[in-house]
Amino acid sequence: MSLLNQSLSTLQTLLDKKEIKPTELLEESLAAISRVDGQIRAFLTVDEEGARAAAAGLDRELASGNGMRGPLFGLPAGIKDNISTEGLRTTCASRFLEKFVPVYDATVMSRLKAAQAVTVGKLNMDEFAMGSSNETSAFFITRNPWNPEHVPGGSSGGSAAAVAAGEVYFALGSDTGGSIRQPASYCGVVGLKPTYGLVSRYGLVAFASSLDQIGPLTKNVEDAAQVLQAIAGYDPMDSTSANVAVPDYRRALTGDIRGLRIAVPREYMGEGVAEDVRTRVREALRVFESLGAAVEEVSMPHTEYATAAYYIIACSEASSNLSRFDGVRYGRRAAAGSLEELYVKSRDEGFGQEVKRRIMLGTFALSSGYFDAYYLKAQRVRTLVKRDFEQVFEKYDLIAGPTTPTTAFRIGEMTEDPLTMYLNDILTIPVNLAGVPAISVPCGFSGGLPVGLQLIGKPFGEAELLKAAHAYQQSTDHHLKRPQLALEGGGAR
Repeated sequence: MSLLNQSLSTLQTLLDKKEIKPTELLEESLAAISRVDGQIRAFLTVDEEGARAAAAGLDRELASGNGMRGPLFGLPAGIKDNISTEGLRTTCASRFLEKFVPVYDATVMSRLKAAQAVTVGKLNMDEFAMGSSNETSAFFITRNPWNPEHVPGGSSGGSAAAVAAGEVYFALGSDTGGSIRQPASYCGVVGLKPTYGLVSRYGLVAFASSLDQIGPLTKNVEDAAQVLQAIAGYDPMDSTSANVAVPDYRRALTGDIRGLRIAVPREYMGEGVAEDVRTRVREALRVFESLGAAVEEVSMPHTEYATAAYYIIACSEASSNLSRFDGVRYGRRAAAGSLEELYVKSRDEGFGQEVKRRIMLGTFALSSGYFDAYYLKAQRVRTLVKRDFEQVFEKYDLIAGPTTPTTAFRIGEMTEDPLTMYLNDILTIPVNLAGVPAISVPCGFSGGLPVGLQLIGKPFGEAELLKAAHAYQQSTDHHLKRPQLALEGGGAR
């Protein structure tokens, strides 16, 4: 079995025993990228030279036996291309930033370096994180490792596909309305969206500042806990960072969830959710009951309004955040005869259709005469959605349901229907509006494609969320299955 299919804790044990070296882990990753990325196209940039230099340095440290090793020592990672990486191209999958090389690291990158992880490269995404399929990338479409005719999800589709295809040991993504959890569901991996403020956003290219969060995509829940441990915590460089204690997430994975109270909103299991998806989720809920948890149906009545509110808020914030891309300070600069022409032509040439659409929607919602009718009303709905969560959490520990209404759709199936595409995130969007944590874990298959179970926790309740998800994985084997191309000389198991 490839090292790429082993858990992070197993790999660390092998490193501790000096049975493997960081350079061996890296070469496995680079070999896998060479073998399968022509089919999957998860990477925008592969930093072979930088990664090899970093891994060689860790080899020397391992051989010397000196000092404490970091919690992600020697483990190669892929990074979504909207996270700033010093000296390494960061494009947001946009022509606007096609040649942009940052001069500083995002806080999460500084923490990965402190944890002694090795950055392999930057992963494809929907342009500026605007999309649910990875089809809005300005460069190429990433494909689902389980079936290359289908999308990997978005906007962190490259991150999910790279982990599922066995190209990296873990990846970082960002989640604004489900952009970690939805591709994790589509690709059959674990995707964790932390509580808003738990992980620093400093160095994350902003889409919607009140919604964005960075989180891990991994092969299993224990790996997610390990990566979260390394990147979580207060950051004075981020004004929205929460100054809260970070518990030991791996120690919380006891497997004992007796007495846990799980709520299942009827709105998450109703019309629009495919029957096969509902069946897989119900089977997962029976596993929780067999482990001693209590599962009850509840109502979260404002769920149906969440998507409309989200797109008004997200597009409004995007309109503001993307105004900095003007052709003057960095990125694409068009040939122009006047300052106004420079702005117009640079933005027209640099932004794709979906980005332009969302900027226009946001500018309209913020414009005079419409601000109260749209933006302020959306913020009031956001408060109602948040209250739904607060009321459920007065009685229950977790909320459960499908991550997505269906399995991964075919490439090109929804590109001409953006409204239907937007509704694809209906089950993940409320979590971002409320700022609470959520995780997607594989819970079975439908038509050969993975189905994801979403668990939602209380604010800063990642420890309990991870404990429940880990207990489920200890009793099932869905997370152990790999697409054929990720296995050495064999088919999917």
